[in-house]
Amino acid sequence: MARMRASIIGQERVVERLVIGLLANGNLLVEGLPGLAKTRAIKSLAKNLECKFSRIQFTPDLLPADVTGTEVYHQTAEGAEFRFDPGPIFANVVLADEINRAPAKVQSALLEAMEERQVTVAGKTHKMEPLFMVMATQNPIEQEGTYPLPEAQMDRFLMHVLITYPPVEDEVKVIRLVRAEEAAANLAPGEKSAKKKIDAIPQEAVFAARREIVAIHVSDAIERYMADLVNSTRIPEAYGPDLKRWIEIGASPRASLALDKCSRTHAWLKGRDYVDPQDVRAIAPDVFRHRLGLTYEAQGEGVTPDMVIDEILRQVALA
Repeated sequence: MARMRASIIGQERVVERLVIGLLANGNLLVEGLPGLAKTRAIKSLAKNLECKFSRIQFTPDLLPADVTGTEVYHQTAEGAEFRFDPGPIFANVVLADEINRAPAKVQSALLEAMEERQVTVAGKTHKMEPLFMVMATQNPIEQEGTYPLPEAQMDRFLMHVLITYPPVEDEVKVIRLVRAEEAAANLAPGEKSAKKKIDAIPQEAVFAARREIVAIHVSDAIERYMADLVNSTRIPEAYGPDLKRWIEIGASPRASLALDKCSRTHAWLKGRDYVDPQDVRAIAPDVFRHRLGLTYEAQGEGVTPDMVIDEILRQVALA
């Protein structure tokens, strides 16, 4: 995280969530206004890893084969044959930039890769690499010409991470950082000093961290707390009139699994070998944000998913 924070200023929480997604072996949906370093943050993560990085710019004219790859006809001395030409989805870290700008058939091409870690083309199944994650970005305000992600695909993202404006003090640091990068890029060839090469983190380090995270202790009380949080979205009438008015569709069991994975990873990053309630509360907004269906009444009142999650965390007690 320290390496990423050197080039991503004012977004410490986002950097932490990207690392949690990597270590928890999940896919992330990153949302924020243009210019808030969504793509830069994801590229920074990939740059510091020993991995293959791929970026897919989603556009309305994109085809599923442009993502997954296709069978290509080859004429050889032995005769004609079809060979599979892998698409950009076959990488370790895949950046799906502005995912909501492509039609549903292209978005659905990601579903099998995200959930099953494989792609089926022309009746043949092709496995992804052991280290594989999709990080998708979307713009929350420009909706003209976009295709909203269906609930089935939203649920497959481990977390929905929001990027907000940085503080003023950090904005000054951003200006200085970019100015320094421009100065370094515009040096004459003879003036450029030899930069010390930073060793990328090997993939085995990620797998070793995952093995330690699996061993993080979760008590019976914490397990019940996570289950109660998820269950409160399904029977909101039991937790007060506001939640009953606001929630139309509750979270699926994937929310429980995501809470468990992300809470254990959050505890590991904090240097603990057990999960405490603060780990669950810290990660709950990112896990629930895209899994709650709000009523028309809530939308009319300007109620946001984060406001609903705050109320859930206030109402649900640790047994």
